[in-house]
Parts: sequence; C-alpha cells; structure tokens
Amino acid sequence: MGASQARYEHKYHDLMGKTGFSLEQIKNLHNRFKHLSENKETISRDNLESIPALAYNPIRTQIIEAFFDKRNQHDNEVGTYDEIGFEQFVMVMSHFRPLASNTADGEKEAARKEKLRFLFNMHDTDSDGTITLEEYRKVVEELLSKSETIEQETAKDIADAAMLEVASTNVPNMAPDEVYGGITFEHFEQMLKGLEMESRMHIRFLDVDTTPIRCVKSPS
Repeated sequence: MGASQARYEHKYHDLMGKTGFSLEQIKNLHNRFKHLSENKETISRDNLESIPALAYNPIRTQIIEAFFDKRNQHDNEVGTYDEIGFEQFVMVMSHFRPLASNTADGEKEAARKEKLRFLFNMHDTDSDGTITLEEYRKVVEELLSKSETIEQETAKDIADAAMLEVASTNVPNMAPDEVYGGITFEHFEQMLKGLEMESRMHIRFLDVDTTPIRCVKSPS
C-alpha cells in the first residue's frame, strides 16, 4: 500500500467514526467528490452549480450554500468556506444519512434534531438564530418562482400570511403593535413536530450510488 493510499485509508476510518458512514459509503462519497472537483483537493460553489439535477431546484442556492456553511460541520463554528475539502463534504453529507432500524430512541431523536438544525440553517442565512420575514419571503418566492401563474407580489403575500400564521401559533398573546421577530429554532421544531424526516432528506441530486447508504428492510 502506497503512502497516499494509506493516508486515505486513515482518513476514511476517521470519518467513519465522525459520521457513522461505513467504509464502502465513504469510498463512494470520495469517488463522487473527485468527480465533482475534477480530481482536485477542494470543491467550489461553481462545482456544485454545474450539477444538472440542481439546475431547476427551487432552493438550489440554499442547498449549495449548506455545503459551505461552517454551522453544518458539527463543531459550533459560524461563517462560510470559500471552498471545502473532502472531510467537510462528508460532514455535510452525514446529515442525510439514514439511521439503522435498530437505532436507540435517544440517538434517533438526536439525529432528527440535527437534521432539523441543518434545514433551519439553510434558511437562517445571516446565522443570527432566527428565520426573519425577509428570509422566509425569499424561500417562498424561490419555491414559487417556477410557477408562471404566480407573480412576485403574490408570492410575497403568501409568505407574509404564512409568517403571520406562525406568529399567531408561537406567540399567541402578541400585542397589536408588536412585531414578530421571526422563527426561532424552537418554533421551527414545533412546526415540524411529527414530520417524518428520513425520506425527505436525500442525496439523489449528487448522483451518488446510494444503494449501500439506504436502510433496507430484510424480507419478513
């Protein structure tokens, strides 16, 4: 085994411990990383923007930025990277990892919270811990931008009405002149309580071979 291969094997095993991915999964992800980066050591936003499957995704900007958001690296940092290496790539991908069927309840709840935090971070673009009305408007406008029958002003009205509904639910005793600061993570958790996350967070847009990554139930 060459020195380069030995270095990769050591990195693979280190990432297995950090992310819960198997060795085969890590290798699959490395192959995809090398393809996206054109065999370079880092990936830029331009590399991800060139993915055809993302071209018409209404929240492509948030998806791409999530890879460069330091908050998604499990180390409580804030800010963004200009480019990311393979380790940062895998740490972001770990948010999409399905759990094994025998995962303990406590671990399942912790993983769900982590996935929700990842989704929250995608929309909290200024990293202030709150999804403001302006940020929420942008998300709604992007989601509705592909509809030829909905104008921007209508999308804004939809976002405003939705935010007002969130405010009335989370702060039911607001005074008439009180301004709702925005959706906190606690509000976000409550809004998505009971929502099944596993099938809603996938990595198909990266064309990764997910066969060994998905949880497969054994036949009964």
